[in-house]
Amino acid sequence: MTIEEILEDYEDLERDDIFAVLAYATKLTQVKSIHKVIV
Repeated sequence: MTIEEILEDYEDLERDDIFAVLAYATKLTQVKSIHKVIV
């Protein structure tokens, strides 16, 4: 799925939103462990 297709399907999103999600996903893949926190 391309960025353009995502933007067509989700009109409230902007191109920068997608790049922010990709940057976040990249950081998550670099984490060695994730701990569950109960709030």
